[in-house]
Amino acid sequence: MLTASGKSAAASSNEPQRSTRAFALITQALAKASLNRTEIDCIAVGLGPGSYTGIRVAISIAQGWQLATGVKLLGISSADAIAERARLDGLTGQVTCVIDAQREEFYLATYDLQAVPLHPIESLHIETVAQVKQRAARHELLVGPEEELPGNQLVFPDAEVLAQMATSRTDFVSGETLEPIYLREISFVKAPPPRLAATT
Repeated sequence: MLTASGKSAAASSNEPQRSTRAFALITQALAKASLNRTEIDCIAVGLGPGSYTGIRVAISIAQGWQLATGVKLLGISSADAIAERARLDGLTGQVTCVIDAQREEFYLATYDLQAVPLHPIESLHIETVAQVKQRAARHELLVGPEEELPGNQLVFPDAEVLAQMATSRTDFVSGETLEPIYLREISFVKAPPPRLAATT
């Protein structure tokens, strides 16, 4: 079982370095597990929400791996992984996973940790900082990787949890169907044409 997930934020100009680093980490993980690449049966990919570029790199690696070897693929959201980590850490009842969405907003999804299989009872969506603080004031149990958020209990998604979740899943997908979870409309601004140097 191999997991791939992009976590840290970086500009798209850093994508080659990020890809190189990802392959180095994969090589290290395989060496520690005394496995070679042909022995990998399934790759579980963290789809976010999170670093858009990092997740794209993880998905690209998984897609290439499937094309080369026919390996099975799974896509798992960061919110699902956080909720499962919270359950493994001994939390019970209802929790709301909170992930920084930038722009003074957060991604949120609410889970009943007693449910099997785990699934959100409030689907992933975006809320403002004020709305999240209102939840904290109502003593909702907030969990996630956000250290600066008052009332939040620190819980991080990790590769171990992705692997454990994947062992009980059979909903494998084709690589081309994998997409980052990004709830905002994606927009790009075209760069202005380069200015010509004045000649004398």
